[in-house]
Amino acid sequence: MCEGQNIPKRMKSIRKYIQALHCPTRWAIIDCIGTGEKSSKEIYEELKLGEAGMTLAGLYYHLSALKGAGIIELASYREVKGGSPEKVWKLKTRRIVIDLLEEKEVE
Repeated sequence: MCEGQNIPKRMKSIRKYIQALHCPTRWAIIDCIGTGEKSSKEIYEELKLGEAGMTLAGLYYHLSALKGAGIIELASYREVKGGSPEKVWKLKTRRIVIDLLEEKEVE
């Protein structure tokens, strides 16, 4: 970024996507959820994150980042026998459009 310049409004609006999508694990989560719905446990098991050394807390960190960027959303809660309800996720958006030129307001 050039020093002394203000960050364009359009850049601020895409920053959340850039920050959320910089990590390959998050892309794997998106692919795992696909067009359906997956619980946190299903994502954890299907991606074999435990074998890769990731904890469930680590997965929740990535899910939170994707949710915060508006890429995934909570679809529902699934009752778990003898435990807390499990979160079920789905994609909130399948496409991100970026305008490279800032539109000028017409008077």
